[in-house]
Amino acid sequence: MAKRLNNQSTIGAILNEIIQVNKLQPGMDQIDVREAWKNLMGNGVNHYTKNVVLKGSTLYVELSSAVLREELTHGKSKIVAMINEELRRDVVKDVVLR
Repeated sequence: MAKRLNNQSTIGAILNEIIQVNKLQPGMDQIDVREAWKNLMGNGVNHYTKNVVLKGSTLYVELSSAVLREELTHGKSKIVAMINEELRRDVVKDVVLR
């Protein structure tokens, strides 16, 4: 870090500064989206979820059930809205179910 922070900064502000300076936001988004999927979808969907990956602004979800994949396909826009609402910012623009 090139910039020296004053002694009265909060821990949250310091952590945000470290994330910005070291360009760690994409990795943090990956973790946040994975946790949001887990929290929002519940045990039923999580049981059939193999992998959740965020590439750019597209969320790729690998599912082991074709029936569940077809059912979730109908609600892609709702899934995007729910995840972005959970994260309190627009991270996901599209969902690809595999």
